[in-house]
Amino acid sequence: MKKLTVFTPTYNRAYCLDNCYESLKRQSCKDFVWLIIDDGSTDDTEALVDGWIIEGVIEILYLKQRNQGMHGAHNTAFELIDTELNICIDSDDYMPGDAVEKILAFWNAFGNENVSGIIGLDSYTDGRIIGTELPNSLRESTLFDLYQKHGVTGDKKLVYRTELTKKYPYPIFTGEKYVGLAYKYHMLDRDYQMLLMNEVLCCVEYLNDGSSLNMLNQYRNNPQGFAFYRRELMKLPFANVLFKYRQAIHYVSSSLISKNWLFLKEAPKKVLTILALPLGILLYVYVTTKSRVV
Repeated sequence: MKKLTVFTPTYNRAYCLDNCYESLKRQSCKDFVWLIIDDGSTDDTEALVDGWIIEGVIEILYLKQRNQGMHGAHNTAFELIDTELNICIDSDDYMPGDAVEKILAFWNAFGNENVSGIIGLDSYTDGRIIGTELPNSLRESTLFDLYQKHGVTGDKKLVYRTELTKKYPYPIFTGEKYVGLAYKYHMLDRDYQMLLMNEVLCCVEYLNDGSSLNMLNQYRNNPQGFAFYRRELMKLPFANVLFKYRQAIHYVSSSLISKNWLFLKEAPKKVLTILALPLGILLYVYVTTKSRVV
């Protein structure tokens, strides 16, 4: 049985998915499965993948579902994955040729049941590291502490133990297609640290149709998902008051967008939420002015 699943959620990305495929074909170690979750594509994705499966160069599993958004595709992936480790490589990204080999060698050397996985680096397609490298003085850390205490910036690539990622499924809200993926990561941070690996595991290209570049519209069109995410972050036992206050501001804004007039009653930190009302209202006005309903 293979040890690693590379999973790729995709939606109408037939035009760029081959970059990811070609990078997986080039891997120096083939001890992985490529799981593709097609989130309701209407383009040629299925036919494209069928051709790759026939080629038989790497092991590919393909599942098509009704469109649920990125978090829904992640839910399906975690239900299906049965390897010890998993890593998400988005449909517009690709892996360096030795990435799988490095992941497995690192895990074989240092992996254990006391950590939830590995944090590696993302780079741009020109090789520049996104944000900062990981602190050389640290061997382990939570994802939360890396950003909030150790000054790390930029997207990082996460390799998780599959038995843990099956926990904390993302909620699905009717009519919405976004919940912050970091919800699951922060939940796991409460119980585990992660190993730090200063190696590039993924090369990233931020396309115009990607969620990262359309976040304001995502905010406007998925207010229940955003409110859920901010409400959960307010509960984190290791977060400081300023962090929780920022979450409360967003919680107020998203609750107003969704017309949830019970948001104060449902807030886990009621005093902070009351204090966040003025800025939350201002943020609500900004988001509804600068974004559009899709």
